[in-house]
Amino acid sequence: MKSFVLTAVFAAIAGLSGCDRSSQSFSLPQGNVDQGEQVFVKYQCLRCHTMAGYEAEAEKLSGVMETPVVLGGQVSRIRTYPELVTSVINPSHRLAEGYDGADFQVDGQSVMPNFNDVMTVTELVNLVYFLEEHYEIEPYPRTEYVSPR
Repeated sequence: MKSFVLTAVFAAIAGLSGCDRSSQSFSLPQGNVDQGEQVFVKYQCLRCHTMAGYEAEAEKLSGVMETPVVLGGQVSRIRTYPELVTSVINPSHRLAEGYDGADFQVDGQSVMPNFNDVMTVTELVNLVYFLEEHYEIEPYPRTEYVSPR
């Protein structure tokens, strides 16, 4: 049943986005950051990911990836809510850039476990809301022009 609900959520994302990849009309209810953090810990996301402020929690886990994929931090563009939802329910949709693919994919597919059959929609909403709070847009580097004299 949970798989069906998550599949329905994914279908809604695809349907709402249509040909427009910006998906600005898509949204789920507001999540709860604290409950999202609990989901982040419950599903041991730190086995394959790293995030500032959670280094101690990662050290407690066994089987942590040698090169974990970084979540959060400063980025050149904000990760949109639909992108984060898609990354959780279909991690092979867009594999992380800047990493050796052999570290986290097999035959072009992400090694991230499929949580669609175990995670509730409420957990997904809270997790994504939690993750969204950890991204910060980095200031655009402006070019300094020297006026000719």
